[in-house]
Amino acid sequence: MDPVRKHWGLKRSVEAVAVGVVLVGVLTVFLGLRPQKIHSSGCHFPAIYNFGDSNSDTGALSAVFYRLPSPYGNTFFGKPSGRFSDGRLMIDFIAQKLGLPFLSAYLDSVGANFRHGANFATGGSTILPLDGRMFEGRFSPISLDIQFRQFSQLKARVKEVVLSQDNSPYVSATIPRPEDFSKALYTVDIGQNDIHAGLRWKMVDQVLASISDMTAKLALTIEHNEIVVLQQLYQQGGRIFWIHNTGPLGCLPLVLAHTQPEPSDLDQSGCLKSYNEVAQEFNRQLKEKVLDLRAKLSDAVLTYVDIYTAKYTLISEAEKYGFIDPVGQCCGRQGDSPHHCGLNATTANGTEVFGGSCSNPSKYISWDSVHYSDAANEWVAKRVIEGSFSDPPVSITDACRKHPYFDSSQKLPVL
Repeated sequence: MDPVRKHWGLKRSVEAVAVGVVLVGVLTVFLGLRPQKIHSSGCHFPAIYNFGDSNSDTGALSAVFYRLPSPYGNTFFGKPSGRFSDGRLMIDFIAQKLGLPFLSAYLDSVGANFRHGANFATGGSTILPLDGRMFEGRFSPISLDIQFRQFSQLKARVKEVVLSQDNSPYVSATIPRPEDFSKALYTVDIGQNDIHAGLRWKMVDQVLASISDMTAKLALTIEHNEIVVLQQLYQQGGRIFWIHNTGPLGCLPLVLAHTQPEPSDLDQSGCLKSYNEVAQEFNRQLKEKVLDLRAKLSDAVLTYVDIYTAKYTLISEAEKYGFIDPVGQCCGRQGDSPHHCGLNATTANGTEVFGGSCSNPSKYISWDSVHYSDAANEWVAKRVIEGSFSDPPVSITDACRKHPYFDSSQKLPVL
């Protein structure tokens, strides 16, 4: 029997997927990090504005709902940083590559600095607004439309500050420059929770039928707001977009633990085929929407990034790249049973166990059964940033320019 149909009512503990991807302030100061210098011929982005879920959340969920415990963050930051990893996320590597500080979470009120952008991503967020069942399932209420409203509010408040002629050192050091909004890079990485929530409560064919709504909503959010009740990034001046598709959900250790698939349900890499097929259909439709937007928004540059293939390549060739147990996890693992990373839990026989870290997180792809380790994020980010999995195949440092792949009748000015 199809494992999704058999186990469509996944256990509540799968909430880790929902809450899964704090204060960072200016980490270049506190941690001595030096942004990478950009080649003079590359784009010079003054800021990044990111929208997404736990795969790129740099502290929002941790600031608003509950603080992530140790050992989260320990590998790179030496303490919890609000990130769903033992270290950095792909958005951190993107910022470093562009010579910018790590992004502060918009919802983190302590020490945030938005001079070079803001991160609206929140763990557990979805593209479509939550219904009651999803809220009870611990998915985040801060869906994509809410994140874009937050962006709109930030931009409006920046304008108010500028009009007030407040020239205080705090304002000049922490508030975005109004002219930077049109020159910024807008990154989007969301959709995993919509798919997982669907597979948790619906049959595969029902989830497949709903994918068009997800991708249409994402496209409309980028293009305009009259339909989705939020101010458009495009209409507000956003012109450069870097859009990630979703990863291979069927390879997540949590999914494999709770669906308990038969060997025939798995592919050659040990991943659940039905989950990955749904993710691939989402990605196919998302790419179609991106291509449609390219045709309609001739003065914008939209790069579609195939995160799925990048991650699946790492999983299927894990040993080649120095990783072990590609569908296993580092933190929270007790034998064959996954536990919440950083928390105490009681086993079936009444024994209390702690979801601690493995001895060498850099050897694992999955950090906590849902999110990737610092080492795996670095591997994927390096290849994504250099353009190996992008359409068109451009480095992120050239993402501001029209590629010959596009209709070159209109070109963006060099930043």
